[in-house]
Amino acid sequence: MKQYLLSVLTPTGATPPSPEQLAEIMQRVEAYDQGLKDAGAWVFSGGLEAPSTATVIRQKDGDMLLTDGPFTVGKEYVGGFSIVRAPDLDAALEWGRKAAQATTLPIEVRPFVGEAS
Repeated sequence: MKQYLLSVLTPTGATPPSPEQLAEIMQRVEAYDQGLKDAGAWVFSGGLEAPSTATVIRQKDGDMLLTDGPFTVGKEYVGGFSIVRAPDLDAALEWGRKAAQATTLPIEVRPFVGEAS
């Protein structure tokens, strides 16, 4: 089976959900993750801290430069992800739809290199 990255795209500067809303979202996400596991599609998933916690490492003129903050600044950032196994892109997109429903956020679905149909 092929593997796909499902990225949760979080709006930059968005007002975070209330504790009650977050509890509901997390309950749906846990049910979604359990559905992946039950179907044998789950490989790995996790949430990420805000882009402000990132450190970028670049090679320049033989030196390694470390910079605080994200590589790029954009309207959205990857706030979490799942790696899933699916027989084809259509099946991976269905998992992406379920993730979007659970998180209420956009989901980007991408095959790993060498995994495209």
